[in-house]
Amino acid sequence: MALPRDRKKVRRVAYFSMEIALDQRIPTYSGGLGILAGDILRSSADLGLPVVGITLAYKSGYYHQIITGEGVQKESDVVWEPAQELEKISNFVDLVVGGKKVRIEAWLYRIIGSTGHDIPIYLLTTDVPGNDKEMRNVTGSLYDSDPLVRLAQELVLGIGGVKLLKELGYSDIVTYHMNEGHSSLLTLELLRRFEGDVQATRDLCVFTTHTPVSAGHEKYDTVKVEKILDGEYTSLLPHTMRMNGLDMTKLALDFSRYVNAVSVKHGEVVANMFPEHSFDTITNGIHTFTWLHPRLRSLFTRYFANLSNEPGNLRELNIIPKQELWNVHKEIKRELLSHIKASTGADLSVDMLTFGFARRMTRYKIPLLIFHDSDRLGRICRGKVQILMAGKAHPADEAGKMIIKKLIQASEYLLREYGVRMIFIENYEMELARMLVAGVDVWLNTPERYLEASGTSGMKAALNGVPNFSVMDGWWIEGFNMSGGKGGWAIGPGPEVPGAEHRTNEEDAEDIYCIMENEIIPKYYNDRERWVEIMKQAIYMGAYFNTHRVVREYADKAWRLGDRQG
Repeated sequence: MALPRDRKKVRRVAYFSMEIALDQRIPTYSGGLGILAGDILRSSADLGLPVVGITLAYKSGYYHQIITGEGVQKESDVVWEPAQELEKISNFVDLVVGGKKVRIEAWLYRIIGSTGHDIPIYLLTTDVPGNDKEMRNVTGSLYDSDPLVRLAQELVLGIGGVKLLKELGYSDIVTYHMNEGHSSLLTLELLRRFEGDVQATRDLCVFTTHTPVSAGHEKYDTVKVEKILDGEYTSLLPHTMRMNGLDMTKLALDFSRYVNAVSVKHGEVVANMFPEHSFDTITNGIHTFTWLHPRLRSLFTRYFANLSNEPGNLRELNIIPKQELWNVHKEIKRELLSHIKASTGADLSVDMLTFGFARRMTRYKIPLLIFHDSDRLGRICRGKVQILMAGKAHPADEAGKMIIKKLIQASEYLLREYGVRMIFIENYEMELARMLVAGVDVWLNTPERYLEASGTSGMKAALNGVPNFSVMDGWWIEGFNMSGGKGGWAIGPGPEVPGAEHRTNEEDAEDIYCIMENEIIPKYYNDRERWVEIMKQAIYMGAYFNTHRVVREYADKAWRLGDRQG
């Protein structure tokens, strides 16, 4: 079908992201970046903002994770049929990719907001009859490990996305929002459209960076660029990139009128990485009704009106009786542990203090930190603490896979020597995340300092009344200070302490063990009144870090919507 023409003209935002988490049945995301993109678009729909989303439809999704008995991660393709979840549109565009003419088609998904406003999301695909096998596989899997395929994907996303929007009749776009640098080739299509007018291009573009690590900013040498991009586009690259290679982040920065980082600390980090550019800060958030457990939502809506559009109202939660909050948390925890028993066979206690850790398994997240001294951990936890962990390693990340194997080995040792249960739950996805962030008692986060741009899993836990126990990085610096340190625990010093970034793993592990033994465990078992107050302070923080607030900030600072009617 073709897109119906709008009944009235609006000033519209086109939101581009390499991954968008729309639904677990649509495996077009791998983790935090895609989850955030989906949450921003859901909040935009709730608030009735005129936004359209562009991403790719990956034929085999990210992957389904299986952990063998030896702790080895195995990956299998996710089998899904776009036709069962999405609507095929008749419009298409042609691109030259790697010297071959390629037809780009799209699937349509609509996010329906709380007031009925809908936001169209177009998922581009090269898996089209008539394209050769190599080109059909360009949109085969998310974050393909072959850099040539990856660059081809980003060509389809950026240039193909802009061309498709024009083909669909979107003549009212005032902002092209690049969510990370993967889509920055869209600037070349705009440059072509404006016959090389840099200012006209810059005036339409904004860019959000999420990457505080130099290695995470994609670069392609000139040989790869010339193999994939048509000469019409390579000629539009800045001279230094034609000579020295394509820097996707730098391309976005050079052609954007507005640039932002995703936490205050992250803003400081990227300002040092790119001193020739100015960065605003809009700290990330989460979509409240997506991540608030239904049982808590039922409790909260008895006390607060209009939470779907004003999640910040939860910050007045002192009116909720502590016993009610505790009872609901126990019910949620019981559900989680029942699910784990059904899926793993592990019979865990609903009365035992339960730690959760779930995120991408990669070195800088330091998942092994809590196991730095397994014997000390075993002595502290024996009869008092059980641990749940989950997360995927990228298929090409052998170090990440080894982390998972070591976690499994550590869990076997703890159980054998101390009777402490640590369960690694395979195939971490949206539904499992919803259960974990609400059902555990403490959310653990141990990244290498200042390498976590924001970190939204901790926000989800806080919203559900689960205190964070985290290194001071990303959003947690702001959240911890917002509650005066009353909504969780900090591992090590904050960034105001000189040299904090040079703390060793030994020092942080010492903090973890001391705080667990002397503060967290005694409070949980001996001072229920104080524990539930900490839960309330966590919710107070979580209520602020929502994507309704984020989207309103983008609308005011970056999107130039003016009249926001949609």
